[in-house]
Amino acid sequence: MGKAPLILTKTEITQIHRALLQMLKQSEAKCAILVDADGKCLAKKGFTQNIDTDALAALIAGSFASTRAMAAIVGETDFSVLFHQGEKDHIHNILVDNDTILTVIFDDRTTIGMVRLYSKEGARALRETLDKAREKKLPAGRQLDIERDVEDRLDDLFKSE
Repeated sequence: MGKAPLILTKTEITQIHRALLQMLKQSEAKCAILVDADGKCLAKKGFTQNIDTDALAALIAGSFASTRAMAAIVGETDFSVLFHQGEKDHIHNILVDNDTILTVIFDDRTTIGMVRLYSKEGARALRETLDKAREKKLPAGRQLDIERDVEDRLDDLFKSE
């Protein structure tokens, strides 16, 4: 069996959105995306309308997976920050925890220093919320129901007609 699913309550989702908005306001970045290690976009705030956040989330997760392999080769446990500098837009990625990445997209209206400072604080707040969410345990029967439901849906998707 894989890792337990992350189940967020409405309160936890509100806390995540609040942390992302606070970080954006303080850093003056364009947008923030919370990505899980499987490449799913968990939350997004800011100007994301013209960004394929699902594709970006998958690429971010893949990038961190390869970075972990590079870290192991050079004797590091992990590299917790990745930065990509473009001509007009830049991407700052920071590990929130082992399973989650905070991505911040910004331009020259702010500095990498501001983004680093406030994304670090935002990651800390997000980690606290996610840790509490992961501490919750589903009753054993409910966990099996969820797993069966997912398996049934996957079977339905891949059934040949």
